[in-house]
Amino acid sequence: MGDTGPTAPRAKRADARRNEKALLDAAAKVFFRSGVEAPIRDIAAEAGVGTATIYRHFPLRADLIVAVYRHQVETLAEEGPALLAGGTDPYAALHRWFDLFVEFVVTKQGFATALQSDDPCYDPLHSYFLERLVPVCARLLDAAAGAGRIRTGQDAAELMWGVGSLCAGTGGKQRFRTRPLVHLLIDGLATEPRHDALP
Repeated sequence: MGDTGPTAPRAKRADARRNEKALLDAAAKVFFRSGVEAPIRDIAAEAGVGTATIYRHFPLRADLIVAVYRHQVETLAEEGPALLAGGTDPYAALHRWFDLFVEFVVTKQGFATALQSDDPCYDPLHSYFLERLVPVCARLLDAAAGAGRIRTGQDAAELMWGVGSLCAGTGGKQRFRTRPLVHLLIDGLATEPRHDALP
């Protein structure tokens, strides 16, 4: 009985985090399909919750848009170190991370209406994107270069900009047409040609 009190709040917080993640993932899917002006009821249906739950967490639509964007950036930021810590070959980890980066950039196009608006609440997001993701990309590049798999001296921000440019104007299934081009770009960093096929 004495242990019940301390563990219950932790479990509740973990459940709350999982529920919020599910809600933000659902919102991202709906925003990608229908844009950021999609009805809240569509997001609620995707997440399997009531609209009141969404409004309780995010009273304003802008709150939800910012939260979804930041959630996606954080997910991508965490994937880089996780790939390296999991023992993945650094070059393969770099490729995998840029596959995820393509997904992020293509999905983010559903946010275009909001991000290009004059609402100042969105102004910090680009800086946040750079501050969180450029160091992750740099770490992956350093690891691949340290393993002798790519040439040294690559600029993370420039590489991310290049991949983002390849993704411009793509959407839906077109993102899969972008991936081979991104693979060619990453392969161009290699110290020797790849002989294994990437999915």
